[in-house]
Amino acid sequence: MEDRKITKKDLLFGKRLQRARKSAGFTQEKLADKIRMSTTFIGLVETGKRRPSMKTLQKIASALNVNIRELF
Repeated sequence: MEDRKITKKDLLFGKRLQRARKSAGFTQEKLADKIRMSTTFIGLVETGKRRPSMKTLQKIASALNVNIRELF
């Protein structure tokens, strides 16, 4: 994994994702299982350390039953 600067937008996205996940009643593990990703990946996205691809964003939004726009 390359080193990159974590931006305020990354942190804000992560917080919104975490809020949506908890609102849906999902643990990181449950969300990860549902979208077939690792729990570690979900944690890294929620802390702003990773940026999901558009395809992964679509999977996350679908699993949480939210519009992608709600995460931004």
